[in-house]
Amino acid sequence: MATIKCKDIKFTNIQAILFDKNGTLEDSESYLRSLGQRGARMIDAQVPGIGEPLLMAFGINSDRLDPAGLIAVASRRETEVAAAAYIAETGRGWFESLKIARQALAEADQYIDKTPSPLFAGSLEVLKSLSEAGLKLGILSAATTEDVQKFVSTHQLGDYLQLEMGVDERPSKPDPILFLQACQALGVEPGATLMVGDSVGDMQMARNAQAAGCIGITWIGNSGNVKGADVVINQLDEIQVVM
Repeated sequence: MATIKCKDIKFTNIQAILFDKNGTLEDSESYLRSLGQRGARMIDAQVPGIGEPLLMAFGINSDRLDPAGLIAVASRRETEVAAAAYIAETGRGWFESLKIARQALAEADQYIDKTPSPLFAGSLEVLKSLSEAGLKLGILSAATTEDVQKFVSTHQLGDYLQLEMGVDERPSKPDPILFLQACQALGVEPGATLMVGDSVGDMQMARNAQAAGCIGITWIGNSGNVKGADVVINQLDEIQVVM
């Protein structure tokens, strides 16, 4: 058990901390923006006129990515379904629309820059210090489990994490079942587990699962993106263990 302090807020009797990946540990803005832009272009090539509306739906405006937008916080499956809905509005059948969206995003993912997205400053040091304090740590992401595992391997985080969990066929955020399943996998109670994330979905998921607390992180200083957090931080090193 440990006491975690963030600013003037203390969380007591904590056994574990779950982290979101995109936008929390990983600076994935460039990758997600490129994925959305190329995916929208590829869909537009098959369904002319849909590119710009899709970019707006994805949360992409020129070279800016809305951290609360669809492609930043949704699972791949949800992004595919949302894109398919726009395609279906042109009169195409649902299954054809879903096929076009799924293939376009998959192909876009193959052709964009594969340079791994960097960790946010201080991420590695924070995970290391929390692990050394005896806390169980895990990643709970809307990305696929395969993507989470690649991220952990690329940045050599495996020594500090006991859970690498993404959204595959299971429900996505903010369904509290995800948090409950993660806690079960770690062997801890939700009431002894904190959630750290950069979206409203992270906060809602943890709160509805009766987590010990919700820590919202906003690297760009917009606390509205983590509405519902018990405390909002701008750097991961604001998470401190009180001995």
